[in-house]
Amino acid sequence: MPTTLEAQLSDKLQMMDEITDNVQEPAEQKEESSIAASSDIKTASTSSSDSTTKTDAPEPEFYNKAQKYWSEIPATVNGMLGGLGYISAIDIQGSNVFLREIRVPGNRLALDCGAGIGRVTRNLLIPRFSCVDLVEQDAAFAEKAREYCTSEEVSRGKVGQIYNVGLQKFTPSQQYDLVWSQWVLGHLTDRDLVSFFRRIKQGLAPGAFFCMKENVSSSKKTVEDKEDSSVTRPLDSYEHFLKEAGFRIVRKVKQQNFPKGLFPVYMIACKPVSKE
Repeated sequence: MPTTLEAQLSDKLQMMDEITDNVQEPAEQKEESSIAASSDIKTASTSSSDSTTKTDAPEPEFYNKAQKYWSEIPATVNGMLGGLGYISAIDIQGSNVFLREIRVPGNRLALDCGAGIGRVTRNLLIPRFSCVDLVEQDAAFAEKAREYCTSEEVSRGKVGQIYNVGLQKFTPSQQYDLVWSQWVLGHLTDRDLVSFFRRIKQGLAPGAFFCMKENVSSSKKTVEDKEDSSVTRPLDSYEHFLKEAGFRIVRKVKQQNFPKGLFPVYMIACKPVSKE
């Protein structure tokens, strides 16, 4: 799992309890199940509840609970996607279209944050880049990623460094043409999220992009999942934190064709304000 990165699904799809708010439209009175995790997707549990835009749990407890949760998830695509392995192709297709639209200028080196077992690295990044580094906190997932991304079906030499550390502690040591973070940022506290954005900004090559793909809540509230120790933030919260960290948003697109009952998923492409 990624205590500071993505990620990729829990083992069960459950509908969340209806969230009522007098200001909301009827369609927004029920939060969908979430897709976010250390590897890829995670589903919301019945223990989920509304919270403020801040993570209230003490940081060590917040991160330790998430690490324990993901240590019990199978190192498989289905495990990463919470039993929804069949949506992987749809997810990758949407991400491919998104990357074509923003036209990443370089193809030398990419970074996959919250990589899990390397599903995104193998299917999205390896076909596009000469080398891909991965960040994944769970040791079993990181080991599986090396195997999964260097099998006979995948071009050898494409996987570079695998950093076995949480995103809250990760600092890039190279300049990347693309940094991709998916279904993991909900495992970071607000403070660590902004710090992560700032560090990633320093790891971008000239003209490079930072892209994130995350679940967002349908309401204006942050939804907390106590089972896997994560939060699902409103879209405007991510936009606010990105701007606070010195990014400008270049493109923002909603993922299409996911099953009903899931949180909306958005892709956001950013560039540092100072480099433009």
